[in-house]
Amino acid sequence: MPDPLTQFDHLLAEDGPAAITLKQALKPVGEAIVFPPTYAAPKEDRSGKPSYNIDRFGSGENARSVCTLDSVPSQINRIEPAFATIAGGKLVPRVVVKAKQQGEEVEVNLLEAGHRAADAIVRFSGLTDELRDAFKQRLKGDSLPMAKLAPTSLVFGAWDSRDTGAKLPRLVNAVIRAYDVDELKRSAQYVPALHDYAEAGVNPEAVKKLSEHGMAAVPAPGQLGGVIARGGIVREASLNLATLRDITTPDADEAVKLRRYLLGLALVALTYFDGKTLNLRQGCQLTGKPDEPMTRKLINADGAEEDFEITRDDAIAFAVAAAEAFGVSDEPREAVFDPKLAAKAAKDAAKKKGNDG
Repeated sequence: MPDPLTQFDHLLAEDGPAAITLKQALKPVGEAIVFPPTYAAPKEDRSGKPSYNIDRFGSGENARSVCTLDSVPSQINRIEPAFATIAGGKLVPRVVVKAKQQGEEVEVNLLEAGHRAADAIVRFSGLTDELRDAFKQRLKGDSLPMAKLAPTSLVFGAWDSRDTGAKLPRLVNAVIRAYDVDELKRSAQYVPALHDYAEAGVNPEAVKKLSEHGMAAVPAPGQLGGVIARGGIVREASLNLATLRDITTPDADEAVKLRRYLLGLALVALTYFDGKTLNLRQGCQLTGKPDEPMTRKLINADGAEEDFEITRDDAIAFAVAAAEAFGVSDEPREAVFDPKLAAKAAKDAAKKKGNDG
């Protein structure tokens, strides 16, 4: 039996593979139409209407198109929160920031913060000094402090653009695209339950505002109606092993433990798969295609490929062993969002902008 802690050391060797890739064919649940995310209209689009992210190439018989169904940041933000429960939540530290919302106290787990260690919710909290130091140490080549506090920021990436400027490149990427799409339109018409609410006693002065309260007919012609993917839908993901090998800390033994630990988290992310990962939005629920099994490949620097067989259970077992060897804290960390820190940052930014102007 191979040592569970060293079984993937060949992936961390300097002459090891450059990356692991994943490819998965998907299909829509129900009808063939799927709804991509909508984005604000580009500046050059005077209509101001939202649109899908569709890239088109060629024309006529050579026309091709690619539509983003779930972007890299979105896919990662669907996967990361699962670490709160995978292996009982023991693979990563539990870091929570408390804040007030509508008069009530809410808790935000660091795993749910979109910008991770660089997110405003933690930057303006009791963790601000510790995080700033971790980013500064990273700039000096030491990733250990960040791994002890916010390891998923090293796996999924973070950019402390508003403070130290430190960039943590993503190790894991994932994206879902639809190919050769036909874009559809749809129209709708809302008809109120009563023909004339003024006759029912509503103040005539408010008639013009009736639509705001659902009391007036509202037409909605020519709206975005989804796409049909003639060329199929594919989820692609990758783990950048070359970048992982660059992550280090001054102590050589600790560096080995650090890279094994981050590899464990990355492999869990790469094998993580459930309905939530593909339940993208209303009208865009996807599943795998049993007749086209998911594939994972080791990609060498020379481009040579070989199959990489690993199950979710294999990845979790390795991650647990690596986390224990690394020494993940089992004590929850709690901090409080400080609005005064946020106000000071806003004031400093305005002052800097004024000086620059």
